[in-house]
Amino acid sequence: MRHPELLIPAGDLETLKIAVMYGADAVYVGGELFSLRAKAKNFTIEELKEGVEFAHAHGVRVYIAFNIFAFHGEIEEARAYLVRLREVMSDAFIVSDLSLIEMMKEIIPEAEIHVSTQWNNSNYETFHFWYGLGARKVVVARELSIAEIKEIRAHIPEDMLIECFIHGAMCIAYSGKCQLSSCFTGRDSNHGACTHPCRWKFALYKGNEDGEEMPEQISEDYAYFMNSKDLCMIEHIPDLIDAGIDSFKIEGRMKTVLYVATVTRTYRMAIDAFLRNPEEYQANMKTYLAEISKGTFRDYTTGFFYGKPEHDAQIYDNNTYVKNYTYLGYVEELSEDGMAIITQRNKFFVNDTIEIMKPDGRNISAKIEAIYDETMRPMESCPHPKQKLSIKLSEAVEQYDVFRKFDEVNF
Repeated sequence: MRHPELLIPAGDLETLKIAVMYGADAVYVGGELFSLRAKAKNFTIEELKEGVEFAHAHGVRVYIAFNIFAFHGEIEEARAYLVRLREVMSDAFIVSDLSLIEMMKEIIPEAEIHVSTQWNNSNYETFHFWYGLGARKVVVARELSIAEIKEIRAHIPEDMLIECFIHGAMCIAYSGKCQLSSCFTGRDSNHGACTHPCRWKFALYKGNEDGEEMPEQISEDYAYFMNSKDLCMIEHIPDLIDAGIDSFKIEGRMKTVLYVATVTRTYRMAIDAFLRNPEEYQANMKTYLAEISKGTFRDYTTGFFYGKPEHDAQIYDNNTYVKNYTYLGYVEELSEDGMAIITQRNKFFVNDTIEIMKPDGRNISAKIEAIYDETMRPMESCPHPKQKLSIKLSEAVEQYDVFRKFDEVNF
C-alpha cells in the first residue's frame, strides 16, 4: 500500500512552521518572484533559507513554486532569480514553463522538478513526456476522475510520482487557465494576480430571439453562477490511495494559520488512521468532518473525482465562507513563568473561553485569566490586531499551539 505524502501550502514563514508542526510531510511555498500567488506574503531569500532549515530539522521537505509562464522581458530576471534560489537548498521546484525547466537544469542541475497543474496534465502520454524531460513528479489536472488517475498510474513508470489536489478552493476554469481577471481588471491570473471574478455577483438575463423586448432578469438565486464549492476528500482517502496518488496536495497559499493548522492536522490524523487500520479511520469519520469544518470553507464537494459534477458542486446564491471559528494567534514562545507570547490576530477579552489546538490532535478549552502588553501592563481586552501579547491561561500551553475562538456571530 502506498503511503501518500501530505503536501501543505505556506504563504509565509509563520504558516510554514505551523504546517510542519501540525503534520505536513512537505510544504510548498513561493518566493517573491515568479510564483502564482502574487497576493500572498511570500518568502524572501533569507526567509526561504530559514524555512527550509526549520522544515529539514523536522524531517519535512520544501518545494518552491516557480510556475508562471514567462514573457520575453522576464527571462533574464528569471535567470538571475534562479541563481539566488540555488542558495536555498530546497527539495524541489514546481514549474510550468518549458523554458524555465531548461534554465533550471542549467543553473540548478541537481534540482528535482515537479510539473505544475497549470499544464493540465490529463493523460498518461503527457506524463511520459515529462518523464523524458527528467520530471520526478507531475500534478494531475483537477478535472480528472479517480478512474482516470488510476489509468495514468497503470501506464507510467513506478518511480514517477502523481500529485493531486484533494482539498481546497476550486477554479471555474480548466486547471487555472482563466482570462476573466485579465479581461475585467487587467490583472493576470496566470501571473498570480487573479481577482477571482468567478466569485463575483452577476446579473443574468434571458435573451429572446428578435432582441426587441427587454430581456427577463433571472432570479438572484443564480447570481453567483460560477462560484464553486470547495473540494474535500477526507471521506475518500482509501479511493485516493487505491488510485495510486503519491502526494495529497492541499490548496491555500493565501489562507490563514488556522486553516493550515486545521486542515493539516485533520488529514494527518485521517491518513495515519487509515494506514494503521481502515476500521479506525471509518470509526473516526465524524470527528474528521467536524474538525475540517472548523477552518473557513465554502461548503464541500468531491469535484470531478467521481465523474463530472452536476449542480451540487456550485453555490449559486452567495460567495461567503462558512467561518465557525476565529483565529487568535499561536504560541510563538513561552515566558519563564509559562505565559503564552503571541501576536494577536483577532479581538479577545480576559475571561473569554478559547480552544487550544494541540498538534497531537487534542482540543483543550481554556480560560484567559490575564492579558499583558509588551511592557507587561495588564489589559482587559486587545482590540487592535498585530499586538505582541503575553497571555495567562487556565491550561498549560506549548510553543506552536494555535488559539481559536468559537465565532458566535455566525450562529
